[in-house]
Amino acid sequence: MLHAHEPLPILVVDRFPALLDALVDLLSGLSPAEWEMPTVCAGWSVKDVALHLLGDEVGNLSRRRDGHTPPGRSIADWLDLVAYLNELNEQWVRATRRISPRLLCDLLRFTGMQAYEYFRSLDPYVIGGPVSWAGPAPAPVWLDVAREYTERWHHQQQICDAVGKPGLTDPEYLAPVLDTFVRALPHTYRDVAAADGTCVALDIAGDAGGSWFVRREGGAWKLYAGRPPAPDATVVLPQDVAWRLFSKAIPQQEAFATATLAGDRALGLKALEMVSVIA
Repeated sequence: MLHAHEPLPILVVDRFPALLDALVDLLSGLSPAEWEMPTVCAGWSVKDVALHLLGDEVGNLSRRRDGHTPPGRSIADWLDLVAYLNELNEQWVRATRRISPRLLCDLLRFTGMQAYEYFRSLDPYVIGGPVSWAGPAPAPVWLDVAREYTERWHHQQQICDAVGKPGLTDPEYLAPVLDTFVRALPHTYRDVAAADGTCVALDIAGDAGGSWFVRREGGAWKLYAGRPPAPDATVVLPQDVAWRLFSKAIPQQEAFATATLAGDRALGLKALEMVSVIA
C-alpha cells in the first residue's frame, strides 16, 4: 500500500470555544425573521436547531459529567435508538420554544463553556462507550469527543446555510468533521461480502478533504488514510457535498449527481450510503 497508514486520532477539544463564539456571534446578530427561517431539519427553524444544540449541552453535562440518568427505556436496535432520540429531541424543542433568543444565546454560552471544560478534562486515549454510527465496539474517548464536535459543527452550519452565512468551513474546522465522519466507512460496508484484499477508495475533494480507503482483511473491513495503489472502486466527492451527505442534510440522489465513480460501481456506491449521525 502506497502512502497509506491507519487513521490518526482526531483531537479537537481546542476548537470548541471558537466554534461556540462563532455560533453565539451569529445568533446574536439575527433578525426576528431570520430566527424563524426554515432549515434542512424538517419542521425545525433556525431557533429550533439552536434549541437542539442547547439540549445537547444540557444532556451531555447532566448525563456524562454529573452522572444523572433519568428514567428511560430499553433500546432494541439501531432503528429503535434513532426513533427514541428523535422523540426526545422533538420533545425538548417543543418545550423550550418559549425561551427568548437573547436568553438562548446566554444559555448556549453558559452550557457550551461548561461542556468544553468537561471534554477538556477527559483522557482522550482511554476506551469509552461506542460511537453508534461507527460500530458497536467500545471506542476511544477522542472519537466520542470528535463526534460531539461534528454534532455542533454540522448543526451550526445548517443555521448558516439557512440565513445565508458562510460559517466555519476553512480546513481548521471542516477537516476534522470530514475525518470523523469517515470513521463510519467500515461500518457502512459491514454487510458487503468480498474477497480479502478488496479495496474501496474515498477521496473528498477540497482544501479540507483527504483520501481514505477500506480494505477487506480477515473477513472484515479496515479503514486506512491515504491512497491505495489499485482500488477495486474509487469514489470522489466534493467536500461541501460530503459533509451534507454524511449528515443527511441532502438526499443521496443529489450527492450521486456530483460524485465521480471508477471501477466496481456497485461497490463504490455503497460508500454514498454512509451516515455519520444518529438519524
